[in-house]
Amino acid sequence: MTAEILAVTDHLVLRPMTSGDASALAAYRSDPVQARYQSWETPYSVDSARALIAQMCVVPFGQPGVWFQVAIETGGRLIGDVAVRVDGDDPRLAEVGFTLAADAQGRGFATEALRTVMSLLFTEHGVHRISADCDTRNHRSVALLERVGMRREAHHRQSAWWKGEWTDEYVYAMLTEEWQDEKRGGH
Repeated sequence: MTAEILAVTDHLVLRPMTSGDASALAAYRSDPVQARYQSWETPYSVDSARALIAQMCVVPFGQPGVWFQVAIETGGRLIGDVAVRVDGDDPRLAEVGFTLAADAQGRGFATEALRTVMSLLFTEHGVHRISADCDTRNHRSVALLERVGMRREAHHRQSAWWKGEWTDEYVYAMLTEEWQDEKRGGH
């Protein structure tokens, strides 16, 4: 599969990962602060990054039942990714996640990338509902999900055994009609 561009924003290029991204992907995934609330352990090897990229190279963005990491690039540099999984049983449902390198945070890149990916899912892939979950202690992710207009639907107490402890999780979601209202400036 070629690395066609999915979207270009004011500051970012969103595209599939390529083999040339392996070192940068391994670097930001190896940061213990970035990995704290994520599924992988640190250090995250370049070989692991290559294997993940190779898995994604055989499926297109929005392929039901498969996680797909959308590369977030600025100034020719990979700075993070938005993970997308369209439900394999009902492709009108999707889940998102995100990771941004520490030195790229605080500049609005994650907000810009997540909004753009959500727009692609709603407008080009016919998704009805996008959800995301996060550890309740991950205040930056909570703020991001609320900034893009997702609503908190649930607080699951000690619902996940994560890195050696029971953790609480928030569930956020947005429906396509809520997205359309946001785009029209309504609330």
